[in-house]
Amino acid sequence: MTKQNRSYTKEFKEEAVKLAFSSISVSSAAKDLGVPAATMYSWVEQARKSGSQAITSAEGIVNHVDVTEVLEENKNLRSRLRRLEQEKAILKKAAAYFARELE
Repeated sequence: MTKQNRSYTKEFKEEAVKLAFSSISVSSAAKDLGVPAATMYSWVEQARKSGSQAITSAEGIVNHVDVTEVLEENKNLRSRLRRLEQEKAILKKAAAYFARELE
């Protein structure tokens, strides 16, 4: 069985990278598009190295976004979310404890 190399248009790659940045993970975006995950990761890495990505908003306005900034912000937000979820769990346990104390 021979491997068949597929070629993708520049526009397809750009749209795929946009989807990858807005998806939960790069591999899930690759699966949705039917593209090998390794290929998608290489496209995302190329976009990261280039430093900017053109993203069209719903109004049709094209914004150039620094990919490294977006990824760093995403990392920081995930970290903050994890911390807030831990604090919420601690507060729930404390509330349950004090509710039992008052009974």
